[in-house]
Amino acid sequence: MNVLIVGCGKVGAELAATLSREGHSVTIVDANESAFEKLPPDYSGYCTAGIPIDRDVLREAGIENCDALAAVSPDDNTNIMVCQVAKEYFEVENIVARIYDPRRENVFTHFGLRTICPTNLTVETVKNLLMEEENKQILVGQNTFSFHTIPITRKMAGLLTSELDLGEGQAPFAVRHADGSVVLAANSTAVLHAGDTLITAAVVD
Repeated sequence: MNVLIVGCGKVGAELAATLSREGHSVTIVDANESAFEKLPPDYSGYCTAGIPIDRDVLREAGIENCDALAAVSPDDNTNIMVCQVAKEYFEVENIVARIYDPRRENVFTHFGLRTICPTNLTVETVKNLLMEEENKQILVGQNTFSFHTIPITRKMAGLLTSELDLGEGQAPFAVRHADGSVVLAANSTAVLHAGDTLITAAVVD
């Protein structure tokens, strides 16, 4: 895959390095040329210095031939502008943007852009760990996904995840065994054992 990354901070540099190691063609753009020093020695992709919202800079970085774009600069405004230009002017469909301000997430989704909000993810993760809640929720774009844990009783032992009747809207997501290992429920051969924990999933809104 030909991937264009905007922003060479810690996330951008690590993402670029990871994709590069996996054999993808990667170009990373940053306004500050010194930011490329964050890239590891084994990074085999390309670097383009320039203002990311400048169309000529994006062209130089190869946006006209890219399959996907990730806008992960530290500035929400830059990320949304880059995504708009990529989607509306260069017709790039596979776009992901990072935003810090949860209040701006609606702006991104209004334009049909996929977002990752580390603020929301961190708050939700920390809250769940503090409260040790059985019900956990994760916000992805405009949708909230709810996860619920159910202890497996002797009566349920021996059943396959595909044989469970969890009610409308609920679906088996994974099985956590007593030894800590996890099997995704998409594998219909996952057998339930007493002492296991079933993790179900549902779309809240």
